[in-house]
Parts: sequence; C-alpha cells; structure tokens
Amino acid sequence: MSTANTRSRRGPQSSTDNKLSDMPRKHVERAIDVGRQAVSSGAWWYPLRGIIYMLANPNLVRPLVPALVKGLLMAGVTVLLLFTFTYLPQVAILAFVSGPLAFVGAVALVLGEAYILVNWLARNFVLASASVDLFDAVLVQKGHTVLVQRGREVTSTGKASKQLGGLLTKPFSKLNSDNIVRYVLSLPLNLIPVVGTVFFLGYNGSKAGPGYHARYFQLKGFDSEKRKAAIQKRRGAYTAFGTVAMLLNLVPVVSILFQLTTTIGAALWASDLESQGSTKDVGGEGSSVQVSLPDAAAARKEL
Repeated sequence: MSTANTRSRRGPQSSTDNKLSDMPRKHVERAIDVGRQAVSSGAWWYPLRGIIYMLANPNLVRPLVPALVKGLLMAGVTVLLLFTFTYLPQVAILAFVSGPLAFVGAVALVLGEAYILVNWLARNFVLASASVDLFDAVLVQKGHTVLVQRGREVTSTGKASKQLGGLLTKPFSKLNSDNIVRYVLSLPLNLIPVVGTVFFLGYNGSKAGPGYHARYFQLKGFDSEKRKAAIQKRRGAYTAFGTVAMLLNLVPVVSILFQLTTTIGAALWASDLESQGSTKDVGGEGSSVQVSLPDAAAARKEL
C-alpha cells in the first residue's frame, strides 16, 4: 500500500521533471529549425541586393548625399573616439576571460557600442525620415504605387516619373527601446571568442529582422495580431535578414550607408512578397521609373 502511495506521489513530480528536462531539447530543436528556415528562405540575400540596387539606381539616393556625408563624418568620429578611449580598457577586462583573444573580442565590443551610438545619432539627427522615403520609393519603382498611396501621397510628374508627397500615416518609431535593451544586455556574449559573437549576431538579428518591415506592415494595415502572424510565418527568413543586416551595420563608419541599403533590400523583399500575392499594380512600372523623394524641408516639417 505504501509503495503504491509512493508511486502516486512520485507520478506528478516525475512528469514535471520530464517536462523540465525536455525544455532545453525543445529550444535546441526550435533553434535548428529556425536556422534551416533562415538558410533556405534566401532572405539573407536581400540586404546585399539592396547594395546592388542602390548602385544600379544612384538617382534614388542622390538627394541624400549631403546627409550621408555628414553621417559618415559623424560615424567616423564616433568610432575613432570609442577606439581611443574604450578599446584598451576593454582589452584589459577581457584578458581575464579570453586571454590572448581579448584584442579581438574588444574590437567586437567597441563596434557593437558604436552601432548603438551611430544608429541613434543617424536616425534622430542625420537621416531622419530617409528610411521611410527610400522604402516607399523602391516600392513605387517596383510597381506598388497603390500600396504606397495607403500611407502617403504619390503624384505623377511625367510619363516615367513620380513624386513622393506627404505622409498620410504617422511614421513608425525611429528606435525600438526593447531592441536596444536586448542588444546592450547581449553585448557580453562577445566575451566568448567567435562562438559568442556568432550567437550575438544571430540573437539580435532575429529580434531586429521584423523591424525592417515595420513600414510594410503599416502600409498593409496589419494590426498587432496580423503582424505577429506574419513574423511567425517567416521567423527563419527574418532571422536571416536581420543577421546579415546586423553584420553590415557593424562595419565601421560606412554602417550608416548600409542602413539605407538594408532598407532598400527590405523594400525589395516586400515587393517580392506583394508580387507573389498578385497585388502588383496593373501595368506596374519597374525600376526604370524615376521616383523623387520628398523635399527635405517638408520632411523635417512632418517630423
């Protein structure tokens, strides 16, 4: 009788222990599944496509050249100051953990810190609404004018030219505070040589990836539930996109330029998704159409 009672008491406890022991395995399996989706999705290619598209369509970013020059100078000064005043102290700290690899780990940490500062300064003081304008311009060039008109005015200025007008919907948040907190808290992963940096990029990439389609979700009129469903459906793809974008954004100084090319890549991805859904405008234009960005003064006024 006592044996039976003991077994009955152990039953629920044993079940709980099994569930707890299964949790790490499930997390690993989920991570592997997301990794497979990330590779097979091809979304990792879009940030690189953004670079190619910008080079093939220089008129698209020509109005932003003055702001880009200021941004590059600002990024250069920021990186220089961080390496001058914070690199060696961080090497000294990492020496206790990473040994001779401390010099490499400290570089990753400084670049990560520079990313936060440059990203914040660029979005708030240099590029302003440029990301939204570029995203919309690429969609118009790819024949999705009707979609863009849900969020801003678009007028024809010629047979093969269009002008982006004022925004009809409030721009999405310039910076996601949750992403910044996660980014800062995950910086210590770089203390682990090589493997830690890989996990750092993958983790932050998975969190940042969906943010590049915030404007797309806005134009589609998605509520929070639809956004979550869309992100979950392409979790691996957004992880791949975000990881490559994160890697590009860690490149010293020119990361500010890669912010724009990654935005272009995100718009190209959105265009492909729309084309798959057969929502392209009848007689869609294509990249031969010249799209003019809003007047800089008007853009500042909107902000």
